[in-house]
Parts: sequence; structure tokens; C-alpha cells
Amino acid sequence: MKKRNYYLLFGAILTAAVLAFILLGYFWTPCDPMKMDGAARSAAPSLRHLMGTDKFGRDILSRVMKGAGATFLVAFGTVVIGTVIGTLVGALTGYFGGWLDEVLMRFNDALSAFPGFLLALVLVSVLGPGRRHLLLALGIVFIPSYARIVRTEFKRASVQNYVKSARLMGASTFRILFVHILPNILTVLLSAITIGFNNAVLAEAAMSYLGIGVSPDEASLGYMLSDSQAYLSTTPWYALGAGLVIVLLILGVGLIGEGLQRKDL
Repeated sequence: MKKRNYYLLFGAILTAAVLAFILLGYFWTPCDPMKMDGAARSAAPSLRHLMGTDKFGRDILSRVMKGAGATFLVAFGTVVIGTVIGTLVGALTGYFGGWLDEVLMRFNDALSAFPGFLLALVLVSVLGPGRRHLLLALGIVFIPSYARIVRTEFKRASVQNYVKSARLMGASTFRILFVHILPNILTVLLSAITIGFNNAVLAEAAMSYLGIGVSPDEASLGYMLSDSQAYLSTTPWYALGAGLVIVLLILGVGLIGEGLQRKDL
């Protein structure tokens, strides 16, 4: 009897719950997340404001719902950019090798030579703050890690018998790369994606915390954490909501990644 993978099960349930919370925020929030109410500044959690209000009287629950959506979009877009470009680079260098491997991987090594967070800071400083620029900067930073992982797996797979058989049968290079090899490395790639997604969530929160990520006029979990730091002793609920969503999202995706790794054990 096959042992149930509880890591994957609990991770999927937790991640689905957080995603449902984020999706709900796109269509409905209890209050206008940008509306200020001077009479309700720093109000404690109540039936009207389940997570209380901030120093401007804005509903924290509504801002967390919107901020979680912004964080998720940046993290998701970062992973998409890193995975697509990194997979393409890794597939070509791992399968063909030679001068193509030398050229692309030297460029990859040049990107990896800079600390990721520092490189992201430089790129955002050049491009300017904002969600799109932050997404692009983090996506570029994440390319090298995916390229190295995929290159290793494609290099190992290129000498396997099923690939040799596909070549002898006249299969095109595209078919060999993306129909024969790619499906066989999906478990490794998906595990890397879960780790990358969590790193992207933390990176977005950190950049917004420093004030160079999502612009302050948008709801952002990182900016909310930064803004609430001065009020931890008087209004701790301000930081609790944003911090809790970040922790739950990372925990859920992390459990999925752990479950994927244990699936083949």
C-alpha cells in the first residue's frame, strides 16, 4: 500500500486556502483599502474591522488582501521569467554543449557573480520603483539558478537510452528536448520552482520593506511591515496580518516542494 504524502496534501490545502484569500481580494474587500478614516485611526480588531486599522484609519484586512495579491503576482511573474528563460538556456547548453555552453554559461556565471539581492537593488534603482520593474529585476536575478539546474538534468538525460533511441528514430531536436527530456525532469524542476517562489515572495517583501519595490501608494505586504514597525508596541495587529499571510504562503508552497521531493523517495 502506497504511503500517503502528507507534506504534499497539507501544502496543497494550505496554499489553496491562501490563494482563495488572494483571489477574493481581487473581487471584494470588506472596505476600500485606500480609504482613510480619521475617527478610526489605530483601532483594535472588531466586528467592523477584523484586523483593526492602521495609523490612517484604513482597514488592515482589506489592505492585506490587496497586498497579498500584489506580492503573489510579483513572485509568480518572477518565477515565470526565471523558469522559462532559465529552462531554455539550461536545455540548450545541457543538450548541445560545446561553444554554446561556453558562451551562455559564462554569461550565466557573470550574473551569478553578483549577490542576488544586491543585483536586484541595482536593477530596480536603474529601472525605477514599481511592480513591473520589480518583477523584471527579480526575474533576471532568478534566471541563473534555474539555468544551472536544468543544464545539469539535460546533460545527464542526453546520454540516456531513450534519448539515443529518439535520435535514431529521427525525432527533431525540439521534440527530444521538450517532449522526451523535459517531462522526465519535471519533478526536479517543480521542486526548484517552489523554492524559487518562496525566495521571490521574501525578495518582494524585502524590497517593498526598504521602499524600493511596489510603490507606497499601492497595498504591499512588505511596505505594511515596514510601516507597522514603529507601532509594534501599541498596535501589534498592524504587522500581524501581513506577516501571517507571508508565513502561511511560504509554508504551504514549501510543504508542496518537500512533498514533491519525497514523492520519489
